[in-house]
Amino acid sequence: MSQATLHMLCGKMAAGKSTLTAELSHAPSTVVLSEDFWLARLFGPDMKDVADYVRYSKRLREVIGPHVQELLRQGVSVVLDFPANTLATRAWMKTLFEEAQADHCLHFLDVPDEVCKARLRARNAVGNHDFAPSDAEFDLITSYFVPPSEAEGFKVVRC
Repeated sequence: MSQATLHMLCGKMAAGKSTLTAELSHAPSTVVLSEDFWLARLFGPDMKDVADYVRYSKRLREVIGPHVQELLRQGVSVVLDFPANTLATRAWMKTLFEEAQADHCLHFLDVPDEVCKARLRARNAVGNHDFAPSDAEFDLITSYFVPPSEAEGFKVVRC
């Protein structure tokens, strides 16, 4: 059995994480787990602000984490389409692949804020995404963004 890989995505909203996820999903024996998909379907009507997102995202991680580890142990690679944008989130993700003894790759989409905001506005206008934040919400959420550093010990691929 080949070594399974946990693919993680770091990048601001509308940086291209979902597009990269779609590309990565074509690899053999690979599944995608998307935070936006699950949050929208499980908690959609109850998610009214960033505090709700933080609370429900934590609950989702508690359930998804063991599932991700089991998939990795079974030799299935996982594209974890959850934002790996903070030290705490990346630390959680690191436990997933380390405890499953799987390989990993942290894809870092380094895109300027104004490009992300333009893409976000266009995406919101189309209305085909599970999460449609405003510019103000983008600014608030982005204020927590921390780019990955070598000290964290990830295999980083800069996109």
